[in-house]
Amino acid sequence: MNAEETSRSSDADRPNAQRMRSDSNIDQPPESTGISSQRIRRLSSPSALLHGEVRVRRASLKYAEAGLTGRRRSLAYADLMAVFYPPNVMSQPTVTETPFESAEWEGVADMEVGVANWEPMLEKAIKSVVSIKAQCVRSFDTETSGTYNATGFVVDAEAGLILSNRHVVNPAPVVAQAIFSNYEEVELQAVYRDPVHDFGFFRFDPARLRFMQAESIRLAPQKAKVGMEIRVVGNDAGEKLSILAGTLARLDRAAPEYGVGEYNDFNTFYLQAASGTSGGSSGSPVLDIYGDAVALNAGGSTRAASSFYLPLSRVKRALDLIRRGECVPRGTIQAEFEHLPYDELRRLGLDMSIETKMREAFPASQGMLAVRTVLPQGPADGSLRSGDIVVSIDKQPVIDFVGFEARADSAIGADLRVGVWRGDKAYETCVRVQDMDAITPHRYIEVGGGVVNSLSYQVARSYGIPAAGVYVASSGHVLSSAGAWRGTVIQTVGSTPTPDLDSFACAFAVLSEGSRVPVRFFTLEQPHRQKVAIMSVDTHWHALRMATRDMHTGSWIYGDLPPPTPARAIEPQTAAVGRLPPSLAPGDAVWPSVVLVDFHCPYLVDGMKDTQFSGPGFVIDKSRGLVVCDRDTVPIGLGDVHVTIAGSVVVVARVRLLHPVYNFAVVQYNPRQIGDTQVQDLRFHPEYLSGERRLAQGDAVYIVAVSGDQSPVVRHTRVASRSMVSTRECLPPRFRCMNVEGIKLNDHPACQGGVLCDDAGLVTGLWTSVASQDSSHKDTTTMTGFDVCLLSQTVTALCGSDHCPDVRSLDAELWTIRLAAARALGLSPARIRQIEDACGENPRLFYVLGILSTETQASKLLHTGDIILEKNGHLATDINDLGAIHDDKLVRLVVLRDGQETALDVPTTPLPSLETTRVIHWSGALVQLPYRAVQEQVRSMPSSVYVSCTLYGSPANCYGLRPGMWITEVEGRSVATVDQFVAMLEHMRLDRSFDSQEQSASNIQTARYVRLTVVNKALVSRVISLRVDNHYWPPWELIHDAATPCGWKSIQHI
Repeated sequence: MNAEETSRSSDADRPNAQRMRSDSNIDQPPESTGISSQRIRRLSSPSALLHGEVRVRRASLKYAEAGLTGRRRSLAYADLMAVFYPPNVMSQPTVTETPFESAEWEGVADMEVGVANWEPMLEKAIKSVVSIKAQCVRSFDTETSGTYNATGFVVDAEAGLILSNRHVVNPAPVVAQAIFSNYEEVELQAVYRDPVHDFGFFRFDPARLRFMQAESIRLAPQKAKVGMEIRVVGNDAGEKLSILAGTLARLDRAAPEYGVGEYNDFNTFYLQAASGTSGGSSGSPVLDIYGDAVALNAGGSTRAASSFYLPLSRVKRALDLIRRGECVPRGTIQAEFEHLPYDELRRLGLDMSIETKMREAFPASQGMLAVRTVLPQGPADGSLRSGDIVVSIDKQPVIDFVGFEARADSAIGADLRVGVWRGDKAYETCVRVQDMDAITPHRYIEVGGGVVNSLSYQVARSYGIPAAGVYVASSGHVLSSAGAWRGTVIQTVGSTPTPDLDSFACAFAVLSEGSRVPVRFFTLEQPHRQKVAIMSVDTHWHALRMATRDMHTGSWIYGDLPPPTPARAIEPQTAAVGRLPPSLAPGDAVWPSVVLVDFHCPYLVDGMKDTQFSGPGFVIDKSRGLVVCDRDTVPIGLGDVHVTIAGSVVVVARVRLLHPVYNFAVVQYNPRQIGDTQVQDLRFHPEYLSGERRLAQGDAVYIVAVSGDQSPVVRHTRVASRSMVSTRECLPPRFRCMNVEGIKLNDHPACQGGVLCDDAGLVTGLWTSVASQDSSHKDTTTMTGFDVCLLSQTVTALCGSDHCPDVRSLDAELWTIRLAAARALGLSPARIRQIEDACGENPRLFYVLGILSTETQASKLLHTGDIILEKNGHLATDINDLGAIHDDKLVRLVVLRDGQETALDVPTTPLPSLETTRVIHWSGALVQLPYRAVQEQVRSMPSSVYVSCTLYGSPANCYGLRPGMWITEVEGRSVATVDQFVAMLEHMRLDRSFDSQEQSASNIQTARYVRLTVVNKALVSRVISLRVDNHYWPPWELIHDAATPCGWKSIQHI
């Protein structure tokens, strides 16, 4: 409900309030109460809260006739519930397996009398308990996408109704199956989930069960009592079936708290027992010895063996309505109550006369309801306060949660006269009951890979904010660019307010693709602090659509929304390039070439674990818009690139080159976008660019870098050392810098990156961030310098002829070896003297540390441990001659192997300038060609169909298709290439029998499953079955296309 609707609901109370003021028993409330006299009145006496005389409830006839003197009472929930249930169904607590009361009292059929035994009961109940396998396919409201296992049990076999918890049925889109005790599987539809309490119902088609007859478990909430022996039957800890014993210890426990922002039950009691349930047992029936469900397992303590069960009184009401095909009305006044004992109530000021009458009317109860919290702008805001003691509703005494909810559910849209005791005075107020469905979200919008929905009552209650606004359930690609993560509430997009989903959709429709707009929002942790950030409207990677829940079937129906308007024609923007003061020289010669590069990848391919990267870049050709940066800033080719020039102009760019060996990338923007902005090309020192000179230990250099706040940093320092760059194999596999020397400085500032230059501002080296991982596979970064001669081939190719350089590799990781070690391996004295004469004071060679690919010809000729002595007739003492080879398709190497020098003609392997150019999505799996980092970590390639990522809540994530696997067969057919895999997907799409809803009886269980043969990194293969879901996870393909602004185009296969 939005703020306007709340205000109207509050105003609607005023006519009734006006009538109340004419009552002769009303005194005007004092000014200090702060409550409008139109909403609440103070009563002249406590007795006025109750209509007439409060009578003491007499014992039931059946109880009196039973002649059970000295009956031991439970001081908990069971006796409290006797106010609302006929006494003939209330049973005595007992700690024995033999019922203390008569069979008629317990609600046991005549045939069951005398055969109270756990074994036959459990044998029958097991047929009704199902294991639930579910996928939450989208983050929504309090839930996040993922897969889980749980339990449910049949409560109406004829109608196919299964009871489970709300957090199992899930308010989010869910795909679920139930597995019965004989391992028959049926599809489930989520037909109801309570907005507050932890229960919901699935529906299945009983005709789908062919080998067993489902049994129903009867709900008997009245039978719960302290001391009762129970059995919890369910999928405990992920096991198919577990039976846990326990004894009900409490019937009046407060609802458990699972964390702020999570789903939490409230306004109800819970039952407690020490049964020690764990994950997977949610939704298990809590059975008595007769096989009746007395409660629903909901949660447990992580610090003790305590388990918490939901009472079934409200569940039984909902089940009866659903059986009749009726809606389940749920009313609310947006207030949370707590049940307090009389000693605490007296400290709150409860009058003794009220306590006396309540104790007389409800002798089994030991407390009353008090207001805990009231949501702002809700129906009760301004009428009720925290600490108010609830005495009556419509002049009738109310003592517990069930009574209050029963009144609210039957009075939706009407007023309730709530009598409360506040401080030392009695008050009566009218509160309009709101339909809880109005503040329970049933729609969501998918925008840029994220999900937004209306802020729910559940989330609003957790943070004490009004139940209105657009809540970010998953940020995705677009909203994350503004830092609007999960748990934020969007207030405006651009200049358009977004109080609800419809206005949010309209706000996006008027935006322009590729534009940057301000977004105003606040986080739930700090709702008083608004934030404004810039959002990049890059919706071309994902669909923009709205999903609406079908309230009868539980499925979600998608509808496309108007997308942002196409990108407008380029409007040049000119900015003044700032000049640095003389104190920062020679930074003033470099700073006009410095830009900031932001990179956002929409999908985690090529081993990515993060989606947002930023760092400095340097213009190397302003006429073509070429910018060089490190590969920690632009790690892959799939993504959106934005370049900020002169700190003022932001332009769209695309990835032009990812160097496959060295730690740099090149992006390109349209120079027309920056108008007359006076950027300058980075000036390289010609001798260092050509490689004639290199920075050596002790050389004086200036580092001109960009700090964390994008301000310039200039420092004079010296080269500390030169050494080989060491990086580890990453998990998941991703690019790592190798086969290159790095430069360390004596004293370098904290920064994002920069350049090394002389006192004239001529660049002699790059200062970059090198990404790697430690031994526990945690990401690390190290600042390292590199010679600018590594850029020489790239600058010549791109700036001269506008094409990428031809980069080739020996497919080997190299490392240094000292002459002493080479001598021990058989290197001749003559060769050692030759190397000493050529290298001077630091003689060394390089040996093969490891093979990077087992599929190329180079990898078959070189062996681990080979010492490379010569390349094309010259001594191989410079790593730059071996790490990246340019243009030579064949090189002649002389290696030392097993003490003998051997000549090898080694074909070099061409390396692509953009490693990944094609990504296929199928059933939540992102499939691509195995990239270079993957080839490095396996002995051989099972196929060319590599799974680089699986999305949470997808079939791939649920059925065991993991990142790092290869798909080798689909439905028994070999798929060695990506083209064959796509062809197989197209074949399945065209095979109408595959997706047909009308399958033959013999094929009904397997019609939607696909058999895959997969192989892991250890080359161990196995067969998995995956349930295809083209509704939530349609297949599509991304292909690199230089003609598009972002460099990629999308192809939908459905």
